[in-house]
Amino acid sequence: MGSWRVERLDQLPTALLATIMTKLDISSICSLAVTCRAFNSCASHILSFLPNFHILDISPSMELIKSLLPPNSHLQSLKLDCGQLNDSSIELLLRPSLQELCFHNCADFSGKLLSEIGSRCKDVRSLYLGSVAEKRGRAIHISDLEELLGGCTQLEELNLMFDLSLFLRHNFARVWALASKKLTSLEIGYISSVMVTELLSPNVGPHQYPNQIRPSILPAIQKLSLAVDYITDTMVGTISKGLALLTHLELRDAPLIEPRVTFDLTNSGLQQINQHGRLKHLSLVRSQEFLSTYFKRVNDLGILLMADKCANMESICLGGFCRVTDTGFKTILHSCSSLYKLKVCHGSQLTDLVFHDIAATSLSLTHVSFRWCNLLTNHAIKSLVRNTHLKVLDLRGCKNLGDEALAAIGSLCELKMLQLDNSDISDVGIAYLQHGIISSLVSLSVRGCKKLTDKCISVLFDGSSKLELQELDLSNLPNLSDNGVLALAKSRVPISELRMRQCPLIGDTSIMALASMQADDDRGHGSNLRLLDLYNCGGITQLSFRWLKKPYFPRLRWLGVTGSVNRDIVDALARNRPFLHVACHGEELGTDPWNNIDSSYMHDYEELDELEQWLQEGEWESDDEEMEDAEDDADVVVE
Repeated sequence: MGSWRVERLDQLPTALLATIMTKLDISSICSLAVTCRAFNSCASHILSFLPNFHILDISPSMELIKSLLPPNSHLQSLKLDCGQLNDSSIELLLRPSLQELCFHNCADFSGKLLSEIGSRCKDVRSLYLGSVAEKRGRAIHISDLEELLGGCTQLEELNLMFDLSLFLRHNFARVWALASKKLTSLEIGYISSVMVTELLSPNVGPHQYPNQIRPSILPAIQKLSLAVDYITDTMVGTISKGLALLTHLELRDAPLIEPRVTFDLTNSGLQQINQHGRLKHLSLVRSQEFLSTYFKRVNDLGILLMADKCANMESICLGGFCRVTDTGFKTILHSCSSLYKLKVCHGSQLTDLVFHDIAATSLSLTHVSFRWCNLLTNHAIKSLVRNTHLKVLDLRGCKNLGDEALAAIGSLCELKMLQLDNSDISDVGIAYLQHGIISSLVSLSVRGCKKLTDKCISVLFDGSSKLELQELDLSNLPNLSDNGVLALAKSRVPISELRMRQCPLIGDTSIMALASMQADDDRGHGSNLRLLDLYNCGGITQLSFRWLKKPYFPRLRWLGVTGSVNRDIVDALARNRPFLHVACHGEELGTDPWNNIDSSYMHDYEELDELEQWLQEGEWESDDEEMEDAEDDADVVVE
């Protein structure tokens, strides 16, 4: 038998290369495509039969989408950030073969997107639409929603992350009656509690006799997530009674005014939860987004009544229950033996006593959050860490926690995410993490811990072990300086998200150090940083923007800066790097870790810089010159 030898990958048979490349994601395919003509040709070919196409880290333009999405009858899953797209791209995006659609940032689309999905993608099973028609001049009509629900007869999961309260109430229930009978999961970005109640109430239909009850709408729903104006007893009771198969219930409100008793949650409403006994996951949160308000009509009695029906709960999130004391919270811990996720925010009466006898329970908590529970002290954490399998621990806003708490936390060898914002920890306490959990942590936040100095960086990252840390928040540390960032850069930790906003001593030296930083995997200068937040850092000047241009920070996707540094340079940087989200008004970058708590420390960070290179090679020269002109103009002004 003859033998043959391949010295280069591009010498492999085309069919074999195509088979290998189909196993990769889009970013990896593009990485290969820029290496040689053979790979480029193969990549262009396989894009015509790939089953999945996912790009969420950048907002591709219409021209780029045309290059990447040729006719493909095999395409089943399409996920895109549609920030640069509008109705003109609908025909290109929507294919009859699609079974999963996920479109973020659809502000420039009108309701036509909904109706066209209903007519073109009748086999879609999972649909996510974010921010549809939020741009001024765009509109959604009830008929668009009707065509979507009536056309997608196989729909099993639906996420409509925009305002549905604008639709006419008298047509709303009629339209939802068309929804797929297979729909098991529904999430709505905003809807009024009255519309929810009317939708799910078994009232008499418009063309029915008085003794003829309308059949249940959405009978198969198992997971329901809603953001509403008010969480009320009536709405909670209607949901609990009308959805017999419900296992997940997430309700969040953000009142504009203090709720009246008829538009609020009381002990009576809590008693109605889980009437069918199937509920496993419950979240009731009153947000402080517009008004500092709480569930003032719920006390320990309401929690006791709820706990009687929630013994099989696995996940509970309670936000804004200011009148619930240790008695109510202890009832949850001792009644729900299967509980593994517990979140309490703004628990103003939650104290250490809740955890005094937690060892007597059979709980094995893995995800715990106590945000803004100001009465908790180090003693609570010492008791809590007896749950040795904790993976997520969120203690943001617990101001009385200090170094003793960190000494206890240091024993949690499986911990992946730790958030200690605004606590009373110091460099001494941080040292307790160095010999314990730092090797397992993927996300660490010490925002606003004002006792911390540059020393905490050298203590954490002394190079003694290989670290998995990907997200680090050092914001609002008045004593953090360029020396601390230099120590971080020298440590070669593969951090992908770094937040240092509101640090007055951070300056240009830090940016230069990060720009030249190499990770242990030798993927290039600054290769792992995908998010960098420098908003309101006191020492940042126009010099830093020279280091924020290509080829530095090649994988950077989100950048926070202060627009007042020089608006022309900021704008030029945004044009120089069109796939970079530049925020200069102080807005937070990225997503809330709790909302993605299961995936936040398991995320595979995609590499998309090669995508830019493949599709727009040669376009940077003019942008570089433009940015240099802006810098020269700034120099003249300074002089």
